[in-house]
Amino acid sequence: MLSNYVIATIKDWHLNEYNRRKETDFKNWRLINHPDKLTMELLTKLNPKYIFFPHWSWIVPGEIVNAFTCVCFHSSDVPYGRGGSPIQNLIIRGHTETKISALKMVGEVDAGPVYMKAPLSLHGNAQEIFENSAKVIADMMIEISKNNPEPIPQIGEATVFKRRKNTDNTIATDKDLTYVYNQIRMLDAESYPKAFIDHGNLHLEFTDSKLEGEELMATVRITQKAC
Repeated sequence: MLSNYVIATIKDWHLNEYNRRKETDFKNWRLINHPDKLTMELLTKLNPKYIFFPHWSWIVPGEIVNAFTCVCFHSSDVPYGRGGSPIQNLIIRGHTETKISALKMVGEVDAGPVYMKAPLSLHGNAQEIFENSAKVIADMMIEISKNNPEPIPQIGEATVFKRRKNTDNTIATDKDLTYVYNQIRMLDAESYPKAFIDHGNLHLEFTDSKLEGEELMATVRITQKAC
């Protein structure tokens, strides 16, 4: 029998969580892990009740959003924090916790009604936060599939974050140690560009940060800047 639930994701932390639970919670659910596989032809055959997008780096075609119930997950308490790089934008603003919002996808990014929200700690580095979020989102997908909640429109004025660019990752040498610590840890995850300092012809990338009293310790990778 064909699955009537689809998970579309590309990040290892979500793939690992899916594989860990695929014989229990996600048995018979269909996994799509590449944009070429997300086709109307396949989805029409599967006829899923929900298509969940825990972490997807491409725009989902409008014909899919219009034809199926698509659910995305945004790591802010919407309407606060819509937009790009929510984890990084929250951390650099001094937040220590957030909520993951499960949204019905609509034409406008992060503007859809909310199925549910769940708390997420922002302690630790980005890799740890993303791995924790994968567990929370997995539970949310199960709850939505079982309870079929009615999504509720977002209320209040939206605060929209800008997606951070690589140039935003330069370590601020005019800030205090807590700020720099947050800069390093919020980017310390697989496949993410790291916090850095360019000095002369050298490029210094920082990971594994620890803040202890008046000392900030980190691992530094030094490479020569491209000419």
